[in-house]
Amino acid sequence: MSWLWRMMLVVTVALVPGAFALLVAYIATRTIRERWQMARLQSHTQGTRVSIRSVISTVELRDLVRQARAAL
Repeated sequence: MSWLWRMMLVVTVALVPGAFALLVAYIATRTIRERWQMARLQSHTQGTRVSIRSVISTVELRDLVRQARAAL
């Protein structure tokens, strides 16, 4: 991400009401999508089934914080 895009994102989150909730939703969606792709890949190699519920249950707060730091 370029520094200009990061700066615009920070200013938007600081100034626009509700932007923090959108940022959290974006980060959560990004994390769950990444975990879903990893789980699907592992399920194909192991021959097991995977559900979105099992993927969501593995997401922790520290994962969301790590993704937020990567996004900003």
